[in-house]
Amino acid sequence: MRYIYLHGFASSPKSAKALAIGDRFAKIQTQLKIPDLNAGDFSQLTITRQINQVAAEFPDDSEPVTLIGSSLGGLISAHLGQRYQQVQRLILLAPAFGFLSHWLPKLGNEEIKRWQQEKYLMVYHYGEGRSLPLSYDFVTDAKQYPEDILQRSIPTLILHGIQDEVIPITASQDFKRSRPWVELVELDSDHALGDVTTEIWQAIRRSCQLP
Repeated sequence: MRYIYLHGFASSPKSAKALAIGDRFAKIQTQLKIPDLNAGDFSQLTITRQINQVAAEFPDDSEPVTLIGSSLGGLISAHLGQRYQQVQRLILLAPAFGFLSHWLPKLGNEEIKRWQQEKYLMVYHYGEGRSLPLSYDFVTDAKQYPEDILQRSIPTLILHGIQDEVIPITASQDFKRSRPWVELVELDSDHALGDVTTEIWQAIRRSCQLP
């Protein structure tokens, strides 16, 4: 089994969660690949680009893949699982289901109009510690990826904080409702899940049957 971790939006492989989970995998001598989904050009980020980038990481010999995705990385993981039979398990940490519907209203109509007109919006990038321009193509592209197309029956574990202020837990509850193959674990935490890393690792070990 190949394990790949997908970080979230405006994040990086050096995020606290990525480092913590990577360290746990290292301690059991199991490789965890953590690609940089910014790909050196955050301004041209799209969901399509991330899906293609991660798919290129899949082993050529049809070795099965487990994807562990955080926030937007969770959404990317779910769409990869839908598209590629090689993906045989998903572990989604506060997955960004309904990402645009939760994020865009916070910007406001005027800001969105300006973004469309000027083509770029300055977005704070937590991995870089500064604001970077993001093309409006991100929004246009993301509209191609609604959750209702995610219908492949694949073992899926979702870990989501009940105090999540970015992606409400109702997004995961709604996703699970019509998908009996999905297990949802509700944690007393926020979107970062930074205070429940032990619980997350225990759930990953159980789901993946790791030592």
